[in-house]
Amino acid sequence: MSDGAGRPPAIQIFDVKKSFDHGLVNALNGVTLTIGQGEWVALVGPSGCGKSTLLHLLAALDSPTSGRILVNGNDISGLPSLNRYRRFEVGLVFQLHNLLPNLTAIQNVEVAMFANGLKHSEQGERARNLLAAVSLSHREKVRPPGLSGGERQRLAIARALANNPSIILADEPTGALDSASAETVLDLFRRIRNERGVTILLVTHDREVAAAADRIIYMRDGRIVEPSLAAPAG
Repeated sequence: MSDGAGRPPAIQIFDVKKSFDHGLVNALNGVTLTIGQGEWVALVGPSGCGKSTLLHLLAALDSPTSGRILVNGNDISGLPSLNRYRRFEVGLVFQLHNLLPNLTAIQNVEVAMFANGLKHSEQGERARNLLAAVSLSHREKVRPPGLSGGERQRLAIARALANNPSIILADEPTGALDSASAETVLDLFRRIRNERGVTILLVTHDREVAAAADRIIYMRDGRIVEPSLAAPAG
């Protein structure tokens, strides 16, 4: 299966299961899912339903107990370098942004480009362009503790885009923000998808946040469920 341009789907997940503690805890119970190129999908469900576990598998931060995960047509379990995959194929955005507090905003973006083959001057230019894209040009010399929560999350998005990934994986990116800052971040995701064609998978427990996406997928007890069967988010 491919899109109109002959490309495979951005993400294909086939009967993925993930267990912990020698099989005593089943976090994922046979997830099958396809996400198209340039699609923005929100994954919704209550805490503990397996949303973040699935995101971690897609980011190759962990591996499934069984099943297959294909990204842009490639089975990530067979990639020659998972480090390269994490650096160039996917961009990660977390709720608590994980910025380096002792580096300035522009340095936080530049550090993501370490050893990517660009000259330092080219890294600096790209970092400035990304800060401009998230409306932080005037804050490039400020360290994260001096930024607001919304600014820190926009900086985290700029960093996630540093190596031109084809997919953004966002885990509760608005969870620690007030409503105005959350809306700004969602508008930014929308613009990134429209302008760059990036595929976005956003995990959230908030259905109002999920409503910004093209498609909402509901999870419960490690499975994808129909909307009518989804547990109330909370």
